[in-house]
Amino acid sequence: MNAAVATSVFGLFMIATVGLGLLAVRGRAGTGGGLAEWSVGGRSLGAVFVWVLMAGESYTSFSYLGAAGWGYNYGAPVLYVVAYMSCGYAVGYVVGPMLWRYARRHDLVGITDIIAHRYGRPWLGALVAVLATVFLLPYIQLQITGMGVVVSVISYGTVSLELGYFVAFAVTTGFVVVSGLRGSAWVSVLKDVLVIGTLGFLAVYVPTHYFGGYGPLLDRLVDEKSAWLTLPGAGGADSGLGTGWFVTTSLLNALTVVIFPTTVAGYLGARSADALRRNAIWLPAYNVLLFVPVLLGTAALFVVPGLAGADSNLALFRLVVDSLPAWAVGLIGVAAALSSVVPMAVFMLVIGTMWGRSVLSLVPRLRTRQKGAAQVVVVAAGVIALVMTYTVPNTLVRLSLISYEAMAQLLPMLLLGLVWRRFTLAGGLSGLAVGVATVCALVFSGHDPVWGINAGIVALAANLLVALGVTCAGSADRLDGRPDAEVLAQDSLDDRVSSGDRVSPDGRASPGRPRG
Repeated sequence: MNAAVATSVFGLFMIATVGLGLLAVRGRAGTGGGLAEWSVGGRSLGAVFVWVLMAGESYTSFSYLGAAGWGYNYGAPVLYVVAYMSCGYAVGYVVGPMLWRYARRHDLVGITDIIAHRYGRPWLGALVAVLATVFLLPYIQLQITGMGVVVSVISYGTVSLELGYFVAFAVTTGFVVVSGLRGSAWVSVLKDVLVIGTLGFLAVYVPTHYFGGYGPLLDRLVDEKSAWLTLPGAGGADSGLGTGWFVTTSLLNALTVVIFPTTVAGYLGARSADALRRNAIWLPAYNVLLFVPVLLGTAALFVVPGLAGADSNLALFRLVVDSLPAWAVGLIGVAAALSSVVPMAVFMLVIGTMWGRSVLSLVPRLRTRQKGAAQVVVVAAGVIALVMTYTVPNTLVRLSLISYEAMAQLLPMLLLGLVWRRFTLAGGLSGLAVGVATVCALVFSGHDPVWGINAGIVALAANLLVALGVTCAGSADRLDGRPDAEVLAQDSLDDRVSSGDRVSPDGRASPGRPRG
């Protein structure tokens, strides 16, 4: 009976999710937006939609499974997630509007588009698209796995993991192919309502139900599990999760998250640069929710002791499945499942956009069919991740170990290339090659952390040194067909326009009414 109730609640919400995603594009079929309408929402999303979309993309199934599991196994080290995301939003206050302006001026729809245009080399966009796809596919696989686990647990074992994986793929593909980024933003609204509601409830219910309140819970943690409350956590010095690791990982991820292809998709979907600035101010408030699964993970140490391996990721759900009515278990499962669906949709969308715009467009007969090509790639990416989840899941899991650290190696080529117009293609490519090679060598040889710090930051330092050295030794590239001064002046003008200022023909701005 419990299984039937929880599964019914889950099924109804999944149908509603697909319906909401499709409803998002009702009446927009004739807007003529093409790839831009599908991939970045026609660049028309206001601050609220950008907020829920980017919060939805960052708040994944890891928040319900991995964060609780890390809290259960290690304790304090998992708080790096809160640290890097909050710092990343501060960095995004500056970087987001800069990327938005450049993409808007040149009608670009993604990170590969921006890099290809910046250096005037279409093949470079294709190269970055292939590299980024390799490091994004693991995230699709992880969300498929996470949702499969959630579906199996909340159905009290009635639904198998394999069927849960397929449900994750089918629901996500069902709306993202048609509705694109706009549909993901609409579904994010439903997800955020459920996430805030369920985690707010659990933050009160679990300590009260199992311990009689926060006081007794925290007293037990201090008395019996004090190692979980300090770095390097319960894993001890051998885990490598000490202060150096915490600081360098938080720094690296804070810098990387602002140029992650999925984050850039959220930036480029915004209506204005001002919407991105407001969004960067509001987003850290969402991070308060991340303390809840971490706290519940540590609470599970006393309620369900002895969880090992992958079972530790179920710490949060073990607390609720046996103590809550089936309908409540179903709602919590829906919130966790949508925390897989929304980011998975954006990952698939970004991969499709990169390939449709930067790879397949190199074929002349596909150049005018970019949206259709991108939609085909979305399905293909989902199918590849699903098949590998069934057959060789460890392959993608190993790639996921270096995904953030490898994506960080694009930082000099993208950001330094935009702010320093004399940064050369040769410098960017040389640094990228050294950085990615260093990350792979250190991680796959078991040297992450290295000297107590994140291997990615070591690779990024080597990347930057090589890129600067090659750039200084070579000659500057000519960009956009215009001198640097003209480019920078146009950036300043675009910024004032996007903020709602009235700009006269001679370039002078006067205050105007800000746009939505």
